[in-house]
Amino acid sequence: MTSPFALPADDRVLSPGTGYTRAHWEAAADGLLHAAWQWATPGRALLDLPGRPSGSGVRSDGLEGYARTFLAAAFRVAGADGEDPHGWLDRYADGLAAGTRTPGRDDMESWPLIRDHTVFGQPMVESASVAIGLRLTRPWLWDRLDSAVQDRAEEWLRGSLRHVPAPNNWYLFPYSVAAFLESVGRGDTETARAKERALDLLDGWYRGQGWYADGDGRAFDHYNGWALHLYPVLDAHLSGDERLSARYGSRLREHLEGFSLLFGADGAPIHFGRSLSYRFAAASSVALGALTGHTPLAPGASRRLASGALRYFVDRGAVGSDGLLSLGWHGPHDASIQHYSGPASPYWASKAFVALLAPADHPLWTATEEMAPSEGPDQVLALPAPGLLVQTTQADGIVRLHNHGSDHLRPHEGESGVLDDPLYSRHAYSTVTGPTARENAADNHLAVVIAGERSGRRAIRPLGAGQGDGWGWAASWHRPVFTSGAPMVPGLRVESVTVVRGRYELRVHRVAGAPHGARVEHTGWAAGPVKPAEEGVRSELLGLHGWEDHGEVRAPQGTAFTRWAVLPRLSAPVQGTALFVALATLTGESDAAPLTDVVSGVRVDGDAVEVGWADDGSTTRIAFEPLTVDHR
Repeated sequence: MTSPFALPADDRVLSPGTGYTRAHWEAAADGLLHAAWQWATPGRALLDLPGRPSGSGVRSDGLEGYARTFLAAAFRVAGADGEDPHGWLDRYADGLAAGTRTPGRDDMESWPLIRDHTVFGQPMVESASVAIGLRLTRPWLWDRLDSAVQDRAEEWLRGSLRHVPAPNNWYLFPYSVAAFLESVGRGDTETARAKERALDLLDGWYRGQGWYADGDGRAFDHYNGWALHLYPVLDAHLSGDERLSARYGSRLREHLEGFSLLFGADGAPIHFGRSLSYRFAAASSVALGALTGHTPLAPGASRRLASGALRYFVDRGAVGSDGLLSLGWHGPHDASIQHYSGPASPYWASKAFVALLAPADHPLWTATEEMAPSEGPDQVLALPAPGLLVQTTQADGIVRLHNHGSDHLRPHEGESGVLDDPLYSRHAYSTVTGPTARENAADNHLAVVIAGERSGRRAIRPLGAGQGDGWGWAASWHRPVFTSGAPMVPGLRVESVTVVRGRYELRVHRVAGAPHGARVEHTGWAAGPVKPAEEGVRSELLGLHGWEDHGEVRAPQGTAFTRWAVLPRLSAPVQGTALFVALATLTGESDAAPLTDVVSGVRVDGDAVEVGWADDGSTTRIAFEPLTVDHR
């Protein structure tokens, strides 16, 4: 597709992979800002972008438009050392003055008050973007404001310090407000307390290998990069706090060792977790690592990832003909959005423009682009801390993420009282497929079927993960949950193991405690229809043991990648304890060998299974009670 705003010509010498340079990033920021500002109120306090409102209401959505675009403008101007050829900061200065004049009033310009997260708390989220924008542009905006406007802005921002955030990354919003107030000489015990509380919680949520849980549960997703790492490391960079930088920067570095693999050769981030309409914000941690030096990546590889993500979405319709970011993935996609998302929500994508804080002579921009990690030889990476397994294939540039540890169940919730969340509950995700919608057949899912009701997967309990030379595994167990009838069946349990090598996925499930009359179903990847002679993404699933029937099931609502999808499905009766073994693949190789030629033999002995591989004669052995996984 053609970009809806003007971009410089590609530079394939400096950037052989993407063609993008720093000038492209500046042009993209300016283009997004120009389009969004067409929808500003007369006093410039709100940007009321067109579209259905969020659950927080139209006024909060207008503040969201102001605050999130302010981030892009602030990175753009601060990175240019105050040069502001389009006059962005004058607009945001006017809007700040108008929005804080009578907060909470129901008029044309007033910003909503910041309250607890349980009472239309979205303004607390936006307060962080306002605070960071003001901090980044202090010499050219804040320092030039009338003292009365500064006082009003401080009073509005302090609402974030005096109210209760949601029990997750939201605690970093008052943290960012406090950090700004301290940077302009307005710190006190209230700001110190907000920062201390946030960092204490953040340290408690750290699980290792550079991964934070987003709260007290087990939600591991893109919020690691665009929130949990971004806020403290950016604060340390701006303040020059070496102690803070060393502590949280080292975690960012370790995070990027694995996370940098989660971008496909086409630039796509892994399609996994909530708030995916933030799109190329997924690259913000990559850019921040390059800016601060807390990265294992060479500058050219960092730019390849960040520019690849930006171009991926610009080229695929994420920005409409009106220049606005839509709610969705490529273009609009209802199943990808959450109830809290409004027309301006996608502008958290602005966080990726943290890259512009690196000046033009920074190696991030001057080094020749290098290949992304996923463009090299096939890789397997086990991440036991979050319970994830990464699988990449060079031939088609696809990245797959096998999920044996991340769910979206909050600590106070019971499993049976929570609806299925396709963005967390599936066994696998990729850079070229999305999960099917909740109302359609579930992809990459093991369901126990009782009286016609299919079970869901809620709390995911990791059993371990590991890797060897060219292979890796991850395992978990869950209690099947039913949305009608009895919510759970006594003693029913599913243990799942995924072993990957090359483009193949060995999927082993042990079902225990199944009642008489139950069946079990297992689905593969959701892909669009592809004829044998055509190029495209193909999904295959082959039963190796325990399965009786093989077929396909359709998902008419499609995914974020295809309007209509079809899934391979295996099924069989089950009673008591039984073992089921399947081989799956997701590939873009048109001449890939059929799955029937991949395995040389399968032997099951009680709760153990051995699978022989035809290519090299190696054997994978998986046993339960205790769980052991071996490949030799």
